[in-house]
Amino acid sequence: MLVKKSQISRKFIEKKSGIVHIQSTTNNTLITLTDLEGNTQFFVSAGTLGFKNSRKSTVYASGAAAEALASKAFNEGYRTIIVKIKGLGYGKKSAIRGLQKSNLVIKQIQEVTPIAHNGCRPPKKRRV
Repeated sequence: MLVKKSQISRKFIEKKSGIVHIQSTTNNTLITLTDLEGNTQFFVSAGTLGFKNSRKSTVYASGAAAEALASKAFNEGYRTIIVKIKGLGYGKKSAIRGLQKSNLVIKQIQEVTPIAHNGCRPPKKRRV
């Protein structure tokens, strides 16, 4: 029996949007994908990929972590992302490059590193 094209069921993948949080520290790079409400969907770090000790802080490790998260996200139906970067580590730029290599469309890149504006009042000077 022949099947008409209209009867063939096709897998419908909903195109989702998400937020990728990149936290780059001096020892590791943590990358989290959340939905637009802020609920965590995926989490990848350089340590979870098998990099140990000082290799976690390398540029290559952060790029590999970003590529791993991007492939997971693409398989789950995420197509557009917003990137928020936090921290002073080495892996910020390479993580963005790793996300750009995938098929995800980056709408926006934000720098959300907290910056102190003069901070607290210093203690009074000692009188000796």
